[in-house]
Amino acid sequence: MREQLFSKGNGKGITRPFSEAAVSCRGYSLPLQRVITDFGAYVPFGQIPQKLQEHHGISVPVSSAQALAQRHAEQVLHLQRRQLKTEIPEHDGVDCLIVEMDGSMIPIVTTQTTTLERQEVDRSTTRQIGWQEARLTFARAPEQAHPVFGVTLGTTDEAGEQLVASAIRVGVGQQTFVHGIGDGAPWIADQISQRFGQPGCYLLDFYHLCDYLVDASTVCAPESPKTWLAQQKRRLKHNHVAAVLKALRPFVEADTVPDKTAPVRCASRYISNRLEQLDYKGAIAADLPIGSGEIESAHRYVIQQRLKRSGSWWSVKHAEG
Repeated sequence: MREQLFSKGNGKGITRPFSEAAVSCRGYSLPLQRVITDFGAYVPFGQIPQKLQEHHGISVPVSSAQALAQRHAEQVLHLQRRQLKTEIPEHDGVDCLIVEMDGSMIPIVTTQTTTLERQEVDRSTTRQIGWQEARLTFARAPEQAHPVFGVTLGTTDEAGEQLVASAIRVGVGQQTFVHGIGDGAPWIADQISQRFGQPGCYLLDFYHLCDYLVDASTVCAPESPKTWLAQQKRRLKHNHVAAVLKALRPFVEADTVPDKTAPVRCASRYISNRLEQLDYKGAIAADLPIGSGEIESAHRYVIQQRLKRSGSWWSVKHAEG
């Protein structure tokens, strides 16, 4: 590193204050590291220098901002894992809680340090790239504007632990009604049911289900698919699921037809396998959401804005942090 020199005056030479004081310069003070890390929690690394210049008039390179933010993020991650609470407290808690979970694929790179005749090989030659699912969770009370998020690159069980930890921070208790929403991924319904049980319910995303009916409408009512689709939506919102299945039944394709060209059979099977997750009437009456758009939109500013950058690939360690 470079150390600034100072003149002693009157031709008495120069002085090196850090060396004479027997101290080393950290480069970035702890308050500055805190500011950099705070920005790193809300914006991509490439925007940290701009924010620092705008708010504090300080210039730092992107590489330094990234290194500092990642180092502190790793320490925070280890601390959170040690202090993670996954048991619902023994009190009544808030009346109602909305919880959602979803997954998003992010680019991951792995490298191996290998040696050849006692010479270390460039790790870039052993690089392997792929995709790994980042699982995002959130919990909030119905009147709460900003949910509490949790995210992990780990297993579905670890995602469930993150969801419970977020719910605890919002105020979940033994008597809290937990309203869960998600798409058709089985692991989401399994985790919400396993972690919270009763009282509560899990609701299949209404608009995700309607995507299946959109495809089926062109077969069931080729002359007026929009009218047919609107009728099925009304039936679903009044819990008339049997009527929807009845409308699909005459047009169900034979088993020999591949799923790709059998939209009616796929829709009928999708609904039949999730009959206990379709209480849209009850959710609407309680003024609770019937779609998981909130968690899906959160992917953009919680995960994708940071990790899905042009040309960026992440190690699991840095992506998790």
